[in-house]
Amino acid sequence: MSPFALNPLPNIPKSPHPKVIIIGAGFAGLKLARMLNKQRFQVILLDKNNYHQFQPLFYQVATAGLEPSAISFPLRKIFHHSKNVIFRMCEVQSINEADRIVHTDAGYLVYDYLILAMGADTNYFGSESIAHFSSPMKTVSEALYIRNKVISNYEKAINIPELENRRSLMNVVIVGGGPTGVELAGAMAELRNNVLPKDYPELSFKNMKVVLIEAGPSLLGSMSEEAKSHALKYLQKLGVEVLLKTMVENYDGQKVYLKDRETIDTQTLLWAAGIKPNKIQGLDPSCYAKNGRLLVDDYSQIKGTENIFALGDISLMQGDQYPNGHPQVAQVALQQATNLGKNLPRIESGKPLKAFKYKDLGSMATVGRKLAVVDLPFVKFQGILAWITWLFVHLMAILGVKNKLLIFLDWSWNYLSFDPSLRLLIKPKYIKESERKELMEQK
Repeated sequence: MSPFALNPLPNIPKSPHPKVIIIGAGFAGLKLARMLNKQRFQVILLDKNNYHQFQPLFYQVATAGLEPSAISFPLRKIFHHSKNVIFRMCEVQSINEADRIVHTDAGYLVYDYLILAMGADTNYFGSESIAHFSSPMKTVSEALYIRNKVISNYEKAINIPELENRRSLMNVVIVGGGPTGVELAGAMAELRNNVLPKDYPELSFKNMKVVLIEAGPSLLGSMSEEAKSHALKYLQKLGVEVLLKTMVENYDGQKVYLKDRETIDTQTLLWAAGIKPNKIQGLDPSCYAKNGRLLVDDYSQIKGTENIFALGDISLMQGDQYPNGHPQVAQVALQQATNLGKNLPRIESGKPLKAFKYKDLGSMATVGRKLAVVDLPFVKFQGILAWITWLFVHLMAILGVKNKLLIFLDWSWNYLSFDPSLRLLIKPKYIKESERKELMEQK
């Protein structure tokens, strides 16, 4: 047995039903757990956080548009009335495929079916300095950190008399021209244009740059040409400096070094340039593609394994239409989870399985207030109608009536007043080294 976990995970009730262990409570993991809620399975959902995070709105937390709790939902609350779905907050360390064991930092579990849905993390493409000094946005806590960092920089800048010394504190550089980068750049530009000058009238925001850097030839690479051109036009209208076909070579916390371009002074580099799948120990290297994603068949089962499945960003399902795998977006994860949720009962009953077929429901991105681009399978449109569509789709996708109401009220107020009220600088309490060691020993 692996040395990672020597004792079974405690307080797991016995069940006569097959045990399904789901690792990760993102879009795919949570969808599958909810689908199996009333099936004849014992479902154990594992995640390092005790809440589900709605990733498409992280940028609104980062730019003080929404509070973190509005896009986070307690997992235990979702399954209040469930008898066969059990949630445990822990970190999974490894898999023992031969013995069908999952090792966590709280104990081990034996499974009948194992589903990996751990999602993806930030890809820094091998640059240790960029990883150290830049700010990613893959979790609610990282989005909140960005909000604190931006506000803290302006509180510092207002106490610096020399304009030249304020520039690096005021400039914001975003790397990555996908939906996250575009939405973040637009929101930052609107803060600069309409909100921050009222908070800091002593500062000249003509000297603040919002720069969006993209290595490719266009923004929103997977969307239509209409969406790409309109997104670029909208950002430039907001005053965002967009640099296409531009490579970031390094970042030292003060300057962004670009290939064949001048450096940019900034203490705020927001990295949204790529993702890499999260990995887990215990799987054979032959299970992985070159890009780190897990090779799965048409039923989401990891090739070369028995009863181990992968969903969402970490999986690579190749086919004629998608030879390089499906796009790493929420809709793929949700649809794969739905298909697997129907197939697991079929496996138990010996019925033929249904192969996964992705239905592209379209894509969209918001660039600012009343500005968005929408690509649907049957129509493409931009502007205020696209923005209203974006608002409606994301509001309906949020879990919980309370969260929908809070977000609707926040968006309504922000639209009417153009003055989000969440610009709070919340600093964590400083922990002395002696206290930190004591906490670590207790853990």
